Amino acid sequence: MAEVNIKNVEEADIDTILSEDIDFTGELTFKKPLMIKGKFNGTIKSLSDLYIGKNAVIKAEVDANIVSIKGNIEGNITSNKRVELFSTSQITGDISSPTIVMENGAILNGICTMEKK
Repeated sequence: MAEVNIKNVEEADIDTILSEDIDFTGELTFKKPLMIKGKFNGTIKSLSDLYIGKNAVIKAEVDANIVSIKGNIEGNITSNKRVELFSTSQITGDISSPTIVMENGAILNGICTMEKK
């Protein structure tokens, strides 16, 4: 089986970054790419892209265009385009997306549903 490599996004390409010292609770909506490196609890909704940093801890229902994960998410993920699970990611929840890319070592405890949108 071929090794999967997902392209890393550069922080300079992200409009907004919630740094590692941020602990946020609530509903998060945004229109441009966002990276979360800290903790978040609640709901995330966007038609843009969401990037989850390696040390991030997210407890949320997530709905975004591209969801790229290096950290921890507890909650269901819905993506309009693609979900990327890096080798350091740990997901507890279901994923619904037309495309799911998963590196060796990623942990997913949930159900994957893939449908063309």
